[in-house]
Amino acid sequence: MAQAQFKVGVVGATGIAGQQFLSCLKDHPWFKVTALAASSRTAGKPYAEGIRQENGAAGWWAEGEVPAAYAGMSIQNSEAFDAASVDIVFTAMDSAPAKLLEPKYAATTPVISTASAFRMEADAPILIPGVNSAHSALLEQQRKNRGWKGFVTAQANCTTTGLAVSLAPLVREFGLKSLLMTSMQAVSGAGRAGGVLTLDSLDNIIPYIVGEEEKVQRELGKIFGSLQGGGIAPAGFGVSCTCTRAAVLEGHTESVFAGLGKPASLQAVKDAMAGFAPADIKALPTSPEGGRLIKVHDDPFRPQPRLDRDLGGGMVTSVGRLRQDPVLENGVKYMLVSHNTKMGAAKGAVLVAELLVTQGIIKGK
Repeated sequence: MAQAQFKVGVVGATGIAGQQFLSCLKDHPWFKVTALAASSRTAGKPYAEGIRQENGAAGWWAEGEVPAAYAGMSIQNSEAFDAASVDIVFTAMDSAPAKLLEPKYAATTPVISTASAFRMEADAPILIPGVNSAHSALLEQQRKNRGWKGFVTAQANCTTTGLAVSLAPLVREFGLKSLLMTSMQAVSGAGRAGGVLTLDSLDNIIPYIVGEEEKVQRELGKIFGSLQGGGIAPAGFGVSCTCTRAAVLEGHTESVFAGLGKPASLQAVKDAMAGFAPADIKALPTSPEGGRLIKVHDDPFRPQPRLDRDLGGGMVTSVGRLRQDPVLENGVKYMLVSHNTKMGAAKGAVLVAELLVTQGIIKGK
């Protein structure tokens, strides 16, 4: 069923994540970008000039060219941005400004954030549509707690997202007791300003990403937790992970070892993953075809980030090398690839907004 068009604002519009928002929203059937905001450094400039580099480079890092609809749009100062002028605010800021500005926006307007500032707030869900869609019920509690007309809901960390998608059918079908994961993460996850990091990663693996392992461990417990008493009780399974940076532009690769709650054949595990197509996301514009969030590969040399990160428009988690693990109880192991700047950032946030529209939680003003 066709939806009414919602006016949206993108805050942090000049950065990589902000540009990804504009790229995926330019032809969106429900959402129309009517406001762009960023720091005072670019405020007042036309967007195309605001992102232009000192050396003359266009400064557009998303696919294609700067969408014509946004090139001449004036960038507003994020600190003075009137969130009440739009129906939805997408934020792509660092956590420090997000912690200050997102509550200000949420006083009047729903906020969908790519920052970590609100992820672990007791009254804020970490929504991944189709994985824990029911957690959106917590947003009404947040409104009551804080006296807001809107709310803030933050995306999962981009490393957590593909992992959670791959685990969702396993948790539902078999339960989960323990999880081990090692990531090989794309350099784009560090942001464009991380140029030195990118150079360091050439012919190399960076064995540590500050705070990343702790984020994944905490977020998984919350995502798979249960709504209780106005909050979320974390899931009981144990998680241990090591997060590294690899010389890959986009697409996070992860090696996963899962101890299931009960015995399961490899065929049963494969069928659960391949058949994972949550009904509540099938009709969403940004959802992959049929709502199928996982592609299971039989080729032992897949998945690979260069070959598989863009499946389903970057919204599909690719899984391969599915095997039994002889060490963990009821153990299975596999590799996955998930697009960190699409499903793990802007397009994933747009999918959250679409879900909340269909649930009646986001309404036009």
